Formats: sequence, C-alpha cells, structure tokens
Amino acid sequence: MSERSRLQFICAFCASLWLGSVLVVAQESRNLTPLQLEIQKQQQRLSSSDAEERRDAVMKLGAMRMAAASRVVVPALNDASPTVRAHAAKAILSMGTDESVAALIPLLSDKDEFVRREAAYALGLTRSRKAIDALTERLLNDKEDGVRAAAAVALGQIADEAATVALVGTLAPELSAPSKTKKKREQNVFVLRAAASALGQIRSRAGTAALVSVLNNERLPNDVRREAARSLGMIGDPAAEPALREASTAADPYLSEIAYQALRKLGRG
Repeated sequence: MSERSRLQFICAFCASLWLGSVLVVAQESRNLTPLQLEIQKQQQRLSSSDAEERRDAVMKLGAMRMAAASRVVVPALNDASPTVRAHAAKAILSMGTDESVAALIPLLSDKDEFVRREAAYALGLTRSRKAIDALTERLLNDKEDGVRAAAAVALGQIADEAATVALVGTLAPELSAPSKTKKKREQNVFVLRAAASALGQIRSRAGTAALVSVLNNERLPNDVRREAARSLGMIGDPAAEPALREASTAADPYLSEIAYQALRKLGRG
C-alpha cells in the first residue's frame, strides 16, 4: 500500500470513528426525556466563563426541585464567584436532607459573608438536627451580624431543644452557665429578634427566663420585646404571667396587644 493510500485509509478510519461517536451521542440524546435534556443543558452552562450565566444555570436547576438537578449543582458550591456559591446553597436542597446538610456545612466557613448567610438559611430549610452544632457555632462566633441572625433563624426552623442554650446565651448571657471567656452582650436588633423568635418556635420552657429578661428590659427596642412576648405565648409557661401582664399595659400598643394575646394562650387573659 502506498503512503498516500495509507494516509487515506487512516483518515477514513478516523472519520468513521468520529461519525460513530456522533451517532452514539445523538442516539443517547434521543433517549433522554425533555427534562433530562434541560438538566444536561444547564449543566453545560455551569462551565461558562461568565459568572452571571453560571448563576442563572444554578437557579434554573434549583427551580426544577429534582434530586438529579440538585446533584448537578453541587460543584457550584465551590465556584469562584461568591454569588454563584450563595445561590447554589438553596439550589441543592432537593437532593435530600442528609446529602444537603453534608454539602452545606462547609459553606458556613466560607470567606464571604453572603455565602455563609445563605448557607445558614438553607440549613434551616433542611430542618435537620445534624446542622445544629454548626449553626450554633456561627450564632455565637461569627463576626457578621447577618450571619449570626441567619443562624438564629435557621435554629428556629429546625426547632430542636438542643439549640436552646446557645439562643439563651445570645439573648441573656447573664443567665447562661459561667464560662472561661465572658460573652459579649449581643447588640444587633435583628439577631436579638431572631433569637427570641427561635426560642418560641422551639417551645422549651428552658427559654422562658431569657425571654422574660428581654421583655422586662425597657432599654431594648420595642420590636425585640414584642418578639419575646410572642414567644412566651407560644411556650405557654405560667412563670411568664407577671411579665406579660405588666407588658400588656405598655405604652407601645403593639407590645401591649401581643402580651395580652400571649396571656390568653396561657389561659390568663
């Protein structure tokens, strides 16, 4: 066989292999459902050099609310763009509680505040007890108000009594068990409101004293005291009656009404 013939044969052979692979891919595509094709399309977009396109792909995959789509999003949790990582936090939730929690907890240590905050909110949506320790650490130690508040909100959504000690320590550190390091009193109103609300969602009487302390503290903003009164009504501990009765005559009409309704829940209205 001449050199020219040999080259023609090699070229023809390579062309047949390429055509065969194209046909296989085409056949596989024909076997996919429209939804699977859409997942495949969005997965390809996750490799785009444009962060906005990757974010859009993450959102579209999350909106499908399918485990298969959520698993495709998981690599985006390590995307170079904080915005993409933050949106990916909620987009993975359809793949199941345990998988979601395991994937999200590392994001609570992300260098970007927005990512940590969105990861905390997403963990709250899992309602998983496995997230409590990691969220508690953020509540007590994160430097950013928004992250601490998100952690408190998430702990309230999980609504497990194991979070009570940390929430009480945030609202009323003077009532917490003594520790080697003195905890700084929380100043951020959003964090205080979120912690008070979370104790109401948990409904443990172990939170009563801290909520009463907040309700009695006239130096605190009224919206924080209102949240404390509402939560005391949800817990239903008779020990809260004196504080609620006094608050029911407060100058703030919203606080007085919430306190009155809380008393009714205690059967004292």
